[in-house]
Amino acid sequence: LHSDLDKGEGTVKYTLSGDGAGTVFTIDETTGDIHAIRSLDREEKPFYTLRAQAVDIETRKPLEPESEFIIKVQDINDNEPKFLDGPYIASVPEMSPV
Repeated sequence: LHSDLDKGEGTVKYTLSGDGAGTVFTIDETTGDIHAIRSLDREEKPFYTLRAQAVDIETRKPLEPESEFIIKVQDINDNEPKFLDGPYIASVPEMSPV
């Protein structure tokens, strides 16, 4: 997250609110960089709706309208395979096609 009004002089503070702000996601108040502070699991929560804003440090007034964005968590197969009726016996003839 970065405001065009932020000239890098330390006069802008970035804030984050919404699902998981402060517990799952954090924002660097100076740079606006947003990071996940723990791993995400799609089966636990498939998406997060966050709101971020750039605020003037001295006046505490917003510099721009609040931005809302959605983080969609992609699924990976995190379940190990289980072979319940093993052992299994198989063979592949030599020179078999791939």
